[in-house]
Amino acid sequence: MANIEFIGTGVSDPARTSAAEVGAKAFNLMRMDRVGLPVPPAFVLGTEFCRDYYARDGRVPADFPEVLAVSIRRLENATGRTFGGRRRPLLVAVRSGAPVSMPGMMDSILNIGLTAQTVRGLIRLTGNPRLAWDCYRRLTQAWGEIIGGIDAQRFERLVNAKLDPDYCASAQELDAIAMRELAAENLKLLEHASHGKLPQDPIAQLSGAIEAVFRSWNSPRAAEYRRLHGIDSNLATAVTVQTMVFGNAGGRSGSGVGFTRDPAIGANRAYMDFLFNAQGEDVVSGRRSVLGLEDLQRVLPAAHTELNRVVTLLESEFRDLQDFEFTIEEGKLYLLQTRSGKRTPWAALQVAVDMVEQGLIAPEEAMARLAEYDLQSLRRLRVVPDIDAAPLGEAGSASTGVAVGAIALDNASARELADRGEPAILVRDTLSTDDIAGLASARGILTARGGRTSHAAVVARQVGIVCLAGCRDLHVDLERRCCSIGERTFREGEVISLDGDGGRIFAGSIAVLEERPEAALRAVESWRTHPVPAP
Repeated sequence: MANIEFIGTGVSDPARTSAAEVGAKAFNLMRMDRVGLPVPPAFVLGTEFCRDYYARDGRVPADFPEVLAVSIRRLENATGRTFGGRRRPLLVAVRSGAPVSMPGMMDSILNIGLTAQTVRGLIRLTGNPRLAWDCYRRLTQAWGEIIGGIDAQRFERLVNAKLDPDYCASAQELDAIAMRELAAENLKLLEHASHGKLPQDPIAQLSGAIEAVFRSWNSPRAAEYRRLHGIDSNLATAVTVQTMVFGNAGGRSGSGVGFTRDPAIGANRAYMDFLFNAQGEDVVSGRRSVLGLEDLQRVLPAAHTELNRVVTLLESEFRDLQDFEFTIEEGKLYLLQTRSGKRTPWAALQVAVDMVEQGLIAPEEAMARLAEYDLQSLRRLRVVPDIDAAPLGEAGSASTGVAVGAIALDNASARELADRGEPAILVRDTLSTDDIAGLASARGILTARGGRTSHAAVVARQVGIVCLAGCRDLHVDLERRCCSIGERTFREGEVISLDGDGGRIFAGSIAVLEERPEAALRAVESWRTHPVPAP
């Protein structure tokens, strides 16, 4: 059986392995751990485990539970907690991680190790009943969706039934009693799902979650993403089993996603989405509206300062724009992953030029990074500055440029418009990576919920699609095949325009102008004609 690598405080050695063997996520965790960044202890099952799983026709070896138990003991020793323990339970996150970045295309399951017994142990350990029952609610829902094949909307309806606009408007505001009731209701749903019942043996949970991640390597969305980006299906995915940290532990906790620079235009400024009292899935799923750096700075200034230090260290270590996920538990910051950030071609050029000027990379390396782009044809559209039209609404902008097209309310409509050669604007309440086929057919995307750093927004930005997320003035009515933005109602097929730079939505087609990144192009040309020594 393939080796298992351990990631712990200062003990990781990335020189012993490679991203091809342990996946890019675990390899980068090792690098962060080596330079002293706060990474929760973990172990990783390399890509060979996944290839072996498929070679065995979707079965793990007979001794797999024993292998996992040995690895879990190392995490127990590192944390002082016990997997399956009734007093100080250890919980883990089971995360996918291919050798190349595939944001949101494979599954991850958090809070593994929670059972009817250990949930009470978590209450004893933390003194926080709401945290414990929220984690159990999340685990039962994730298990039902990923392993039981239950539609996410069935769980969302259970949550919505608990909400009251005059008392609690979102799941974040539900109390411990409501969370406990939701966990029980979720478990009842699981009882009727094929292969969906949640094991009460923690090792069985862990093994089932790992197998689910292996299976997600060949999920329709992952296969489509590999096809679109020319990724070899034989690479396989690794699985990282990481100690849980809790962003849903209260008002001084939360989860976020950050970019060390603006991935839309390349500006040298941090770019982050954050949610208080939330786990990471809340941020990246696209189901929740998010906050920005200003809110985090106001409530947790020390964590905000530490994040600024992290941004500098990440770019010093990786010498590229980084996309990283983090959790704050009771004011303490933890890093859960980092990777080279997906960016627009415009941003790729600007980041390369700025990093050469800062001495982070040599001109030769910058030109190698830009080799895949046709720089001479690089253009972007911008809304004419003195436009007379008033915007219908605003949203968070995940990209740059302008998109004009007919409203499509689902993937099929977007593909139908694209097949006819007509530009489409995919308008949705939320957007997930399950929508990748419709996403790839659209000229622009507009959502009512979600943030700039959700997995779907990251993919849209990478392929050059204008994406506005979290428009509070947008309401989608699929039954009537229409949507309203502010006070205007639009039928499917009517034309709207998205301003990717200003985050504005307009009715009809709007006047635009075209621009080129002249200063950055001149810098690249100077490298070719007047080479400078490497830093």
